[in-house]
Amino acid sequence: MAKKGKKYVDALKRFDAGVFHTPDQAIELVRSLASAGFDETVELVVRLGVDPRKADQVVRGTVALPSGTGTDVRVAVFAAGEAANEARAAGADLVGADDLLAEVEGGRLDFDVAISTPDLMPQVGKLGRVLGPRGLMPNPKTGTVTTDVGKAVADFKGGKVEYRTDRYGNVHVPIGKVSFESDALTANYRAVVEEIERAKPASAKGRYMRKVALASTMGPSIRIDVGQALSFEEADSA
Repeated sequence: MAKKGKKYVDALKRFDAGVFHTPDQAIELVRSLASAGFDETVELVVRLGVDPRKADQVVRGTVALPSGTGTDVRVAVFAAGEAANEARAAGADLVGADDLLAEVEGGRLDFDVAISTPDLMPQVGKLGRVLGPRGLMPNPKTGTVTTDVGKAVADFKGGKVEYRTDRYGNVHVPIGKVSFESDALTANYRAVVEEIERAKPASAKGRYMRKVALASTMGPSIRIDVGQALSFEEADSA
């Protein structure tokens, strides 16, 4: 296990790691404990009671963060003709067909989201060994295989994020930056947990949300009481 830095160790001393918190309390703690010299990302981690080895229990989709991500999302679009023009007009960072396919095959991966028109998916699919392990393979379920590439680019640039269970049943989703106001992070948190709850597979048995936690990039994990993970009394009464 890698040795933790002094700031991380100091942060651990400033709260009780054994205590479970409400979402609002956890957000305040994450913001107060962040001490890196950059604007850290706040990440939500949810352990789900699913078996990702079974196709019908893979939890996957997209969710629009109402407060945005606070990050400049780099979008690559595999498209030609008018679709390529639409992607460029929408602000895509990389656009191309055979040329972009060759660049990616050669190792170019300086983008966060990949979108493709359906007609190019046979060629994009051949890049599975490159894009797959990095979670960049376009997929109709996440809206990244589409004929409306302009809208898809705008959505991801505007705060739409993907989520998917890893092999342990965890979902990791960035919900903003520590510089965000608490209510902005709460709005993003709420959008994500409600979307994950909505996406519960019919075949999932027992408790669905097993563990919920928040952490900043360099900060400690703050545990949220699962029983209150979907409670937003303070936000609703504001």
